[in-house]
Amino acid sequence: MQLTKHWAATLDDYVIDLAWSPDGSVLGAVSAAGPISLLATADGARRAELPGHENGSNCVAWMPAARGAATPSSVLATGGQDGAVKFWDAIAGQHTGTAALGSSWVEHLAWRAQPAVAPETPLSSLLFAAAGKALAAVRADASIAHTFKPAPKTITALAAEPRGGAMAVAYFGGVVLWDADDFIAQKEFVYANGIHALVWSPDGRWLVSGNQDPSVHLWIPEQDIELHMSGYETKVKYLSFDHGSRWLATSGGRDACLWDCTGAGPEGREPMMLPHEAPVCAVAFQNTHGLLATASQDGVVQLWSPERRQPLRATVRMPVPATKLVWSTDDRFLAIGTEKGVVYVLKSEG
Repeated sequence: MQLTKHWAATLDDYVIDLAWSPDGSVLGAVSAAGPISLLATADGARRAELPGHENGSNCVAWMPAARGAATPSSVLATGGQDGAVKFWDAIAGQHTGTAALGSSWVEHLAWRAQPAVAPETPLSSLLFAAAGKALAAVRADASIAHTFKPAPKTITALAAEPRGGAMAVAYFGGVVLWDADDFIAQKEFVYANGIHALVWSPDGRWLVSGNQDPSVHLWIPEQDIELHMSGYETKVKYLSFDHGSRWLATSGGRDACLWDCTGAGPEGREPMMLPHEAPVCAVAFQNTHGLLATASQDGVVQLWSPERRQPLRATVRMPVPATKLVWSTDDRFLAIGTEKGVVYVLKSEG
């Protein structure tokens, strides 16, 4: 397997977020200064330049395509330093609505996963948005479906349960699972430290947090089981599960750690250590294949297979560190955002 340069594009500031459209034809790239560029996967051409948010943008999320829909979703949501969630028509390149959440920055967005339902069952798409301690469920027309009671501390991560039933919300002190339909708290998990990242396993069994202390904590919500792994060099800010829900990749120092989550889980097992020459700053498993991409602060991006402890032949050296790694829907392309505002798209071959 090799990674070859497909194209590169330059933004006007630090690349703070990246997201592929559901059909994989467009990459949304967010500049910390505010604008959002919609870049064609085929050649990197700018399909649109959205003005984004005054004072700066923070995050981007495409509305997932409805199950059985004939055409992919073109709805794009962004959050910014103006305390607002904005919605855009990516095809027309137009702003379609704004939901105001308050004065705090909107730093986390997560669409409810689309559950498997009968074709005749209506299902509205809901976006969960966090700004400071505030959490709201917002419809795609920018109307607010529900405003939740404020969290005890600033919300630090959101993660949609893959079957669509719940949204996990993290803050210093714990995680709450909110029902995505009636907005009632299903469960609350106490964790007496800061949480930087949340991820669900694709099968919905595991909910995992990356923590300040530094450690990784795992819950099996349906069984009220908790596991804990510590010993990291630094706080754990990056998590990724493989598509089969077996392998959990974590950052936390100069090694990316791979944990085997089969059976009773990884607690007490030795992780597979993937060494780097500088601290790891991003990890991303492919969507439907088995390769893991990692990035480190020295600008190196590598591909790994869980069955092998050595990196594959795909090692790319960039002049600056990566800020984001995101695979396209079909895993053919890897998008890399950087601190200098350059977006690289690499094609996986072989």
